[in-house]
Amino acid sequence: MPRRKGGIFIAIYHYSIKIISRGKGKSAVAAAAYRSGEKLKSEYDGQNHDYTKKAGVAYTEIMLPANAPPEFADRSFLWNSVEKIEKSKNSQLAREIEIAIPKELTRQQQISLVREYVKENFVDNGMCADIAIHDKEDGNPHAHIMLTVRPLNEDGTWGAKSKKEYILDSNGEKIRLKNGNYKTIKVNTVDWNDKEKAELWRSKWADVANKYLSENEHAERIDHRSFQRQGIEQIPSVHLGVAASQMERKGIATERGNINREIKAQNKILADIKSKLSALKKWIADMFRKSKEAPEYSENLIELLLRIKSDNKTRWQKISALQDISKAIAYLQNHNISTREEFDEQLAKVKENYSAIRSKTADVSERLKLLKELHKQGSIYLKTREIYEKYKSQKPRKQADFYEKYRSDIVLYEYAVKYLKEHHTGTKLPMKKWYSEIEALTAEYNTLSYENKSISDEYNLLITIKTNIDNITKQRGRSRKKNIEYER
Repeated sequence: MPRRKGGIFIAIYHYSIKIISRGKGKSAVAAAAYRSGEKLKSEYDGQNHDYTKKAGVAYTEIMLPANAPPEFADRSFLWNSVEKIEKSKNSQLAREIEIAIPKELTRQQQISLVREYVKENFVDNGMCADIAIHDKEDGNPHAHIMLTVRPLNEDGTWGAKSKKEYILDSNGEKIRLKNGNYKTIKVNTVDWNDKEKAELWRSKWADVANKYLSENEHAERIDHRSFQRQGIEQIPSVHLGVAASQMERKGIATERGNINREIKAQNKILADIKSKLSALKKWIADMFRKSKEAPEYSENLIELLLRIKSDNKTRWQKISALQDISKAIAYLQNHNISTREEFDEQLAKVKENYSAIRSKTADVSERLKLLKELHKQGSIYLKTREIYEKYKSQKPRKQADFYEKYRSDIVLYEYAVKYLKEHHTGTKLPMKKWYSEIEALTAEYNTLSYENKSISDEYNLLITIKTNIDNITKQRGRSRKKNIEYER
């Protein structure tokens, strides 16, 4: 059940990432069958996996990037293709992301939310995605998203996960070792395994989920950050569930068990929090009690926010209400906002700044993406140019053999030439200039991202305050209407 904070509901946030690996005895076909509730046969080991009787599968779909073969839309074909291309006994077969979906949304809204998130963060970046939404009507709708971990080539064939890359000297030339070979390093062909990706994906889920909650007029919000980073000092414990409870009884720590242990530690400071917030509430109430004696008195926004507390019944809800009321009041006081007109003006200004920063961030991101690709293709061009020139100098009867031997380098060179011709007008490659601009834009992007996060937090707080003010105003309006009807 979502946690209520002073009329503001905090929706459950759960987001886990794991790798389905053959080394751990897992099968991508079996995993896909279980999550989709289908019967699939693994061509790798010949086993049938039948989960057609599985309950709670509310929706399934396979989403593919533009260069994926259309056959991949068939679940069995897709994951058997993955199993076939992976030769190693400890190969990573797929990445699975499990996400709790806001139960406040309708089923169609939940599906749209998951599809938008998956398309923007995974499919548009070249991954094939297998979505399964589970809902046993127990208040815990969630999505399983299986993602391919090997990139696809432009022709739809499976590409390499990593490759050897020549290390160049300051002149852009390859460095020869004493044994005659060139110095190389192994690099991933995609950045999907970078540590920063997990945090980015978690953050993007919170952004798009909160967008859907806001657009569909729900006060609930989720936050991908840890409790400590959110500044949450008091929250109710979470339900462990059957599997986690059994593991905890056996002495095996679980994610939810760890959460409850953290909550228990935080609860030790409950009394102090309650005392301080109660004192703040009393001070504010006294201040406005005195102001009522002034002529032409009218109730302001802070007084409206203080009324929210009375709707909460449990001890936990009252404490959470005081925390959020305190945060909202502090914002209104710091910005000298007391009337609805002043609030609306501040909201419009913040929204305008928020849109401007997002637009500028997008422009910088687009330019940075182009420069990185230019620098990448420029590096490939310099590294493979010698091989390509040797290839072109071969006699016709030897050219085919040479091509087969150095196919990868030749193909990379030809693509690099094509890309550079399309996106670079000069005759020389300004590698140092590109690199310097990349560094400068990266720093600018990081600054903009920080500013975007800061103003996003402020904007979300204002939206939350607005929602609560609107709700309490509507409640008071209904109460007045009932009193008038009763008096009649």
